[in-house]
Amino acid sequence: MLNENLKNYHIILASGSPRRQDLLKNLGINFEVRLKPLKEDYPPRLVHFEISNYLAQLKAFSFKEELKPNDILITSDTIVWHNNKAVGKPTSEDDAFNILKSLSNATHEVITSVCFTTTDFEKTLHSITKVTFKSLLDDEIRYYIKNFKPFDKAGAYGIQDWIGQIGVTKIEGSYFNVMGFPVHLVYKTLNSIAEGI
Repeated sequence: MLNENLKNYHIILASGSPRRQDLLKNLGINFEVRLKPLKEDYPPRLVHFEISNYLAQLKAFSFKEELKPNDILITSDTIVWHNNKAVGKPTSEDDAFNILKSLSNATHEVITSVCFTTTDFEKTLHSITKVTFKSLLDDEIRYYIKNFKPFDKAGAYGIQDWIGQIGVTKIEGSYFNVMGFPVHLVYKTLNSIAEGI
C-alpha cells in the first residue's frame, strides 16, 4: 500500500544497520542504501532526544547537495538514556559489561530519532521507549558479550538478542524503536509526504 503511494519517489536509507534495512523492507518499500562515513560527535550541552535528533540531522547534512527532487532521504540515530546521561556503543568488552551492569535491575529509555530530508524540507521525529531489565547475573552478561558481541549497539544490547529474551521484563512504547527504527512513525511520515500533507 505504502509503495504505491510512494511510486513517484526514490527512497534512500542512509544506514548500514541490517535491522533498520530489514524493518524498512518489511513495509514493502523499495529503497536504496547509501552510506557515508561520519564521526558521531555532538555538543555536550545537548540532552535526551536533542542528542539523537542532532545526530540524525548531522547524518543527513552530507547528502543534501546530491539529493534530486524526487528523493526522500531517511537518516536515523538511537541512544540509550540512563541516569541522566546518554549511553552509546561500547568500546570494549569491559565497557559493555559495565554498561549492562548499570542497566541491570533498572529502567532506561531508548530514544530513536528519524530525519526525513528532501530538496524542499527536513522533518525530524523521535520515539521514546522505556525498557526494564531484571537483575542480570554477571555470568549472563559475560555470556551475552562473548557470544553476541554487541559492540555496534547503543546500550550494549539488542532487544531481539538472547539478553533481551531472558532479561527484559517490561517495555513501555514501541518494541521496534528499541531495535533502532520506530516503524510506525516512518510509515506515518512517508504516507504524509506521499499525500503532500
